Amino acid sequence: MGTKHEHYASLAAELSALLGGERDFFANAASFASFIFRALPDLNWAGFYVRRHDELVLGPFQGKPACVRIPVGQGVCGTSAEKRATVVVDDVRKFPAHIACDSASRSEIVVPLLVDGNVIGVLDLDSPLLARFDSEDEAGIEKLVGVFLQKTSVAGITG
Repeated sequence: MGTKHEHYASLAAELSALLGGERDFFANAASFASFIFRALPDLNWAGFYVRRHDELVLGPFQGKPACVRIPVGQGVCGTSAEKRATVVVDDVRKFPAHIACDSASRSEIVVPLLVDGNVIGVLDLDSPLLARFDSEDEAGIEKLVGVFLQKTSVAGITG
C-alpha cells in the first residue's frame, strides 16, 4: 500500500475520476461519502453537513442515522464551521459539548468546505477507535475535500 501520503494521493486520483463527469453537489457528496467510507479503514460514519444560515443540516452520509441539525459553534462540526478550520478530536468524550449521534464514535475529524472564504458545509468522519486521525490523515482528507470542491458546483447550496 505504501505510505499514507501515497495512499491519499491514490485516493485523490480515484476520487477525481469518480466525480469527473458530474457537477451536482448532492450527487457528488453522496458518491464521496460512500467512497471515503469504504476507502478508509476504521470509520463508522462519513458524511456531509450543509450550512443553512446559522446551522448545519445533514446531507449525504454513510453509517447510522445521525443528528439532523447542528448549530454553528456547537459540537465538533459546528466548531469546525465557526473556526473555518479542520478539527481533529482524539477522544470525543473529552471534547466540550460534543454532540453524540452514535455512542460508538470515539474520535472524529471535521473538514470545512470553504468556498471564497465562506463555509458552505463540512465533511465529518467518525471512528470507533481513539486517536484514529493523525496529521497525515488531516492533510490527506483535506486534499480529498479539495478534489471534491474542484469537481463540484456549489451554486445555490447554502441557504
